Amino acid sequence: MEATSTSRRVRSVLAIKPFRRLLASSYLCSVGDWLGFLALSGLASQLLHGYFAQNFAFAGVVLTNLAPGLIFAPIGGVLADRFDRRTVMVVTDLVRCALFVSIPLVGTVWWLFGANFLVGCMAMLWVPAKDSSVPNLMRRRAQIETANQVGLVVTYGCAVLTGALLYAVLSGIYTSLRVGQSPMEISGLIVMISGCCYAVSAIIIRTRIPEISGRTGKRERVGDGEGFLRMLREGLRIAGATPLIRGLLLGMIGAFAAAGAVIGTARQYAQSLLSGESVLGVLFVTLFCGLATGMVLAPRIAHRMTHNRLFGVAIVVAGLALAASAISPHLVMSLITVYIVGAAAGIAFLTGITIIGAQVEDEVRGRVNSVYQSLMKVMLFGSTVASPILVGLTQQHRIELFGREMIMDGTRPVLGGAGLLAALSGVIAYRQMGDRSTESILANLVRMVRGRGARTSGLLLTVEGGGDALVTEQATRIAEWLRARGMTTVFVGDHEQRAGTIAETAQLHSPKARALLAAAVRAEAGDREIRPALQQGAAVVTVRFAETGERELDALTDWATERLRPDITVLLDNATETDPESPWRVSTTVAELAAADPDRYVVVDADQEPDALIAEITGRLAALLGTTEEDGRGRSEGSDEPDRRLG
Repeated sequence: MEATSTSRRVRSVLAIKPFRRLLASSYLCSVGDWLGFLALSGLASQLLHGYFAQNFAFAGVVLTNLAPGLIFAPIGGVLADRFDRRTVMVVTDLVRCALFVSIPLVGTVWWLFGANFLVGCMAMLWVPAKDSSVPNLMRRRAQIETANQVGLVVTYGCAVLTGALLYAVLSGIYTSLRVGQSPMEISGLIVMISGCCYAVSAIIIRTRIPEISGRTGKRERVGDGEGFLRMLREGLRIAGATPLIRGLLLGMIGAFAAAGAVIGTARQYAQSLLSGESVLGVLFVTLFCGLATGMVLAPRIAHRMTHNRLFGVAIVVAGLALAASAISPHLVMSLITVYIVGAAAGIAFLTGITIIGAQVEDEVRGRVNSVYQSLMKVMLFGSTVASPILVGLTQQHRIELFGREMIMDGTRPVLGGAGLLAALSGVIAYRQMGDRSTESILANLVRMVRGRGARTSGLLLTVEGGGDALVTEQATRIAEWLRARGMTTVFVGDHEQRAGTIAETAQLHSPKARALLAAAVRAEAGDREIRPALQQGAAVVTVRFAETGERELDALTDWATERLRPDITVLLDNATETDPESPWRVSTTVAELAAADPDRYVVVDADQEPDALIAEITGRLAALLGTTEEDGRGRSEGSDEPDRRLG
């Protein structure tokens, strides 16, 4: 059922038209990136003369593309927060198109590297604007992680394959069919085609995704340079002063430093295993397979561990696995450790992006994204360059370890040191980001390996909808129905009603104060009533405990209840008798949540007789719980989790 749940989450995200169009734009830009990278590498090697210079062609293209991250990433974040994001993306796409088209027209190696540097600069302005726009296109907070997951698959999966395939086909037109004037002209043509990808992306963004503009009314007016510099300084100050962001960035420093060490020492490490030249390709394939696996598994694991905790743990696991690969004497052991490194890195990368999208305010999200991108580029660049230098300081020695001969050279201490650095950064990130879970990490990991959620058993069911009397009555009858089927059942009252009583007594009228009070009531109920009952294997029936569809309120709920969410939500759809002043009443967005995940929501028409209503509800619940109305078999206290189709 996990695959079904994942498929449903992806479909719910792709059903959002603005995001689907933004995804198409990202796909085109990524194809242009990868296709242009391959074509520029080939064109550079043809423009350069001499063996040494031609060997530098590939490295020159890589370094000139990475270098802009040292300068332009922070500026890109300010632009994303200050100006219309759609305008920023359209302009940078058009500039990239013009630069790519100009490279073969100018035809000099110096302009190739210079234009590639400028293309990288434009990318560092485009990416923060795009990443900051994604959360605003989602209908609910829970979709942000899935959207990031889909985006990474498109960028580092589909686009890579498409770019490589296009390059192979277009290059084969000359090499196989002998069509064209020269390899240089074919490479130049491919570079121009790459530029056209950005032009099409600009057209899509300008004409089909007006929603990206989003918060233009909230942004400051474009003024003097002092405002721009102030926003840049403010973004850096926020990144350093906020524990959540500081922990996120410190964790990624160690992770990307380790990644750069892997890239910089890959060939020498492969040679040290004495397994042949092809082992380098095998190691890279294994690493990327692990990366893809981690990105797929991250949302599932996040249901059993908080994002803040998962981020730190994943980096620690990646670091320890990398350190283990440093002492590996055999290819098989190296493949296992490298796969674990990739999987943990994929989890950490996706989780980090999700934390930025879900927990960082929109007003500063662009700058946080830009600092994130900048650190990634800086650490990759510096570590990739420094690692071969450090390796060269150590002489090679042949030794025997565990009965297996291997070469001991500088790659081993460099990889070992990088792994320990990453593990240490993961620990620091965890401590900085302030995870509130009372469960120990070891117990959390054991439970996660066993495939269990945040609790070992139990069922949490909430009833939502308008009309206090109707909702409470139906919740009570559902609890009686569950007891009649042998399930130990606990009924918890209306949290909204409790909060309202306290608010009236304390004379609280501010919407923010009432929302905080409602969150406090939920936290108290979760700690004192709901969670203990669930841990005993009971079914808990409560009222008004579902998501609201409002990102800020759901984030507050996650903090208050430690991500405690109902397994099943019964929504009485009558849209009457709701309190417009209450921020916690279920909005129309919940109907969208129900449509996207029917295995967790039961939506019934409340405008019918009470007996007919409870009959319809229990019939739907019986299907979800894997029982029937005829069988009296239920679940007794202490039994395993109910057989229900839940995501």
